Amino acid sequence: MRNARPILLTALPLTLTTGLASALLLGAPHATATEDPATAATSLYAPEANPAAYRQADELESAKRPREAAGLRAMARTPHAVWLAGQTPDEVRNETRGIVRDAARRKTTPTLVLYNVPGRDCSLYSAGGLRDTTEYRAWVGAVAEGIGDSRALVVVEPDALALVPADCPSGEAKDAKDTETARVTATAARYAQVADAVATLGALPRAKVYVDAGHPAWHTVDSIVPRLVKGGVARATGFSVNVSNYSTDHANAWYGRLISSCLAYVDKGGKASACPTQKWKRADAQRWLDRHVPFAPDRMKHFVTDTSRNGQGPWTPPAGKYRDAQDWCNPPGRGLGARPTTRTGDPLNDANLWIKTPGESDGECLRGTEGPKDPERGVIDPKAGVWFPDQALELVRLANPAIMPAENRLPGRGR
Repeated sequence: MRNARPILLTALPLTLTTGLASALLLGAPHATATEDPATAATSLYAPEANPAAYRQADELESAKRPREAAGLRAMARTPHAVWLAGQTPDEVRNETRGIVRDAARRKTTPTLVLYNVPGRDCSLYSAGGLRDTTEYRAWVGAVAEGIGDSRALVVVEPDALALVPADCPSGEAKDAKDTETARVTATAARYAQVADAVATLGALPRAKVYVDAGHPAWHTVDSIVPRLVKGGVARATGFSVNVSNYSTDHANAWYGRLISSCLAYVDKGGKASACPTQKWKRADAQRWLDRHVPFAPDRMKHFVTDTSRNGQGPWTPPAGKYRDAQDWCNPPGRGLGARPTTRTGDPLNDANLWIKTPGESDGECLRGTEGPKDPERGVIDPKAGVWFPDQALELVRLANPAIMPAENRLPGRGR
């Protein structure tokens, strides 16, 4: 159950203030005329959207579909993450520095996603990454230099721990023994690479660092926690959940609580294998938590949640229709989720964020068929990270909460 990733887009500023301040004080409050400055939210940075979003909105406007056009523009203006990948150290240092400085001028906090680990995505839909540990260490160091003493939320390597080299398909290797040795070596390197990145970024004075933990429909808690430990979560603020996926807010909150509790239990000498997982009955899991892990949010690892596309929850594929339904890959009938905010109402959930850029494709989904069309959509899906107009419009139409304006009060065309 992998997640495909967006390609890098250069960020320029737009801002949106969302919610009230969290205990973390991630950024200076940016009060509006209707806010109490003493309780205004951390403002989250809105990079310039994919230009294709505005082109599509203009086309909808010309086609006399103003509500959909307005909804698409609202989606484009909403704060979302900037993905850093595929650049030289000098390039990523300069881009990162430009982003954090621009965010600081606007009194906002950017969300940055590192996505350049060697062997990324098992060389599948979102293949890429640097060649080796030496290159990766230099690249991460350049990101850290770019951030400096600025405020930032940093998500470290989506899927890198949930999909380690040992999990990758073995292919058609002639020497299985040599292949297995290589996979073991590459997996050990992966843990070291992520842990080193977390340590480097976690040492920054005002960065909050979250190492990715996948989503509730992928690894169970007792499976992902040892990976997080090996990936250096002890040096991080916490972890991220549901990046580029569709799990509900309720499922994500419970998954995050269980992971945080299990990390606390393991930190005191317990075994992850004893921790309750998301598959347990809720009442049984809660009894275990009450007995073994006192709820103390100030002494537990926190998390951030990707709510960019989970407004309708996960897609349930038609039973028996596909050999590999790829329910993570451009599923039909999904909607935007909760708006980004640092006021989540959950003492462990530091922020709801739009980490995946909504409207960008997950890849050319074939669902186990010969293709080339996505059999669920009847079209050839764009490559990962490319704007997907059909999906973008679905996300706007089915957003929960709604993002399209009421018909009797349409906003202007401003970007």
